[in-house]
This record gives sequence, C-alpha cells and structure tokens, in this order.
Amino acid sequence: MRTAIFPGSFDPFTLGHMDVLKSALQLFDKVIVAVGYNSNKNGGFFAPETRVEIIKKATEGMANIEVCSYTGMTVNIAREKGASCIVRGLRTTTDFELESVIAQANKKMAPDIQSIFIPSSHEYSFISSTVVRDVLINGGDASYFLPKGIDINDYKKR
Repeated sequence: MRTAIFPGSFDPFTLGHMDVLKSALQLFDKVIVAVGYNSNKNGGFFAPETRVEIIKKATEGMANIEVCSYTGMTVNIAREKGASCIVRGLRTTTDFELESVIAQANKKMAPDIQSIFIPSSHEYSFISSTVVRDVLINGGDASYFLPKGIDINDYKKR
C-alpha cells in the first residue's frame, strides 16, 4: 500500500487544502492528513484538536484518509505512520522556494521518504489559511474559502 502524509497547520483547512488532498488520493492508496504545530505561528487560530475535527468533518465520506495531529519533525510522523512520501501543496513560486528547502532538509534526514509537490488548481491558488483567518477575525464570510459542510461558527476559536 502506497501511503503519503499531507502535513500542515491547516489553520483552518481550506478549499485549497481539499484540492491538494483530492489530487494526492489519485496518486496514493492512503493519505494521512497530519495537523502539525508550527512554532512560527504562535499557537494558531484554532487549537490542533479543533483543526483535526474540522478536517474529519470536511472529509467525511471520503475513503482512504486518516487525520491525526503531531508535534516534532514531519519525517518522524511519516515513519511512524508508514508513509513513504510527504505531500506538499503549492500555490505560488514563493511556496515552491520555501517547500524545496524543507524537502531538501527532509531528504537529508530521511533519504527513504520522498517529497512530492502538488500545485493547487487555478481557482484555489489565491486561498491561504492566513487570508481565511483574516476574514474570520474581521467578521467576514469565510464560507467562500472552506469545504462544503464546514460552518466555522460551529467551532470555538482558541
């Protein structure tokens, strides 16, 4: 079974994330969406447990998906879960530059785990969790950017 891990902060999980996840499911037998703690993001807008809950709701009815949270290095959770590949979504060339550096570091630490970049579809390339959080903070309607069935008001902010 070919298993990939799709790590990220997913704060919150957007249509762009869903788009990349659906593409990854075409390539792998199983995709593990792994909600990580990013020390550069000051704890996050939603608690990691809430993010896991949102992703589980967004992917309800989809096959071959596991959702978990983790701390520490992505290569460690990939090994723990039996993933041979790390999936990363790309929106822009700026994403590529950052992600390629991370992929090189991961390759050095875990030569047996490959990184694969999946570009988001054009209609989602402008959506970022940062933009969605800004919409939420300012009382806007974030439903344009979130998977169907996700009402962010159902979840308490951190």
